[in-house]
Amino acid sequence: MTPAEASVLVIGSINTDLMASAPRIPSPGETVGGTRFDIFQGGKGANQAVAARRSGARVTLVGRVGDDAFGAANREHLRREGIELHIASERETTSGVALITVCSSGENAITVVPGANGNVSEKDWETLDWSAFSVVLFQLEIPHEAVWAGLRTAREAGCRTILTPAPAAILPSHVLPLIDFLVPNHHEILLLQEKHEAASPDEAARALLDQGVKTVVLTLGAHGVRIFDQKGVRQMPAFSVEPVDTVGAGDCFTGVFAANLAQGASTEEAARIACAAAALSVTSRGAQSSYPGRSETERFLAR
Repeated sequence: MTPAEASVLVIGSINTDLMASAPRIPSPGETVGGTRFDIFQGGKGANQAVAARRSGARVTLVGRVGDDAFGAANREHLRREGIELHIASERETTSGVALITVCSSGENAITVVPGANGNVSEKDWETLDWSAFSVVLFQLEIPHEAVWAGLRTAREAGCRTILTPAPAAILPSHVLPLIDFLVPNHHEILLLQEKHEAASPDEAARALLDQGVKTVVLTLGAHGVRIFDQKGVRQMPAFSVEPVDTVGAGDCFTGVFAANLAQGASTEEAARIACAAAALSVTSRGAQSSYPGRSETERFLAR
């Protein structure tokens, strides 16, 4: 395998997660006493980059941070992970922050303040040779026009593209044929098209295929994933674990899925390995801090 075939480029957000644990997620206007507070590195782009790197891929991350303590800490952390950084620092702009409440069942509620992530643009990758990458990952925590431009650039360079459509937003019709793998959850997939007429996630997946998406990988949490493409539908089961914290599990899945595609795995095998890694990730607290390495995932699969 050549270096290009094992290389993953991530264009996306870099956040600091401020996490409060509480017995339950408060309703609007309600105050709930918390039991614990933690600070973790996060952001969907950085999360997926770390997951892909720990799964064995060579990873480059493009994004922006503020000229503040959170930005400096994220830079240092990502360097220690072995990720090549193309990250600009902005003066007088805060780094991205996510405010997270996790309840005792492991479910969560998240408010994201984008900060410098809101200024990511084509200028941030203009010096990169995209032909050096096999797979390019995108999410929707940076300006959407930057994502659409990145998808076009990736297609022109011959890279396979993966989009996690979160936070969910309508995807323009001209963008759909640029997506090789769309990885939504069962809530997001119903919000991606202008006419929300699909009665079920499965119907929505088939409509997206009809409009040009090559493959839809629908993540279903404890129910695994369903893969939709022109060959039909395949169900990949989840692994049974006791969840502690589900924050970042979807990003873990997508990053590991991308790394394994880059390393030559089939869609089904990449999804199986990614399901295992995501299951491991929910058994401890935090997003990136909970992501397993490749050897840990392989031992889990062997058991």
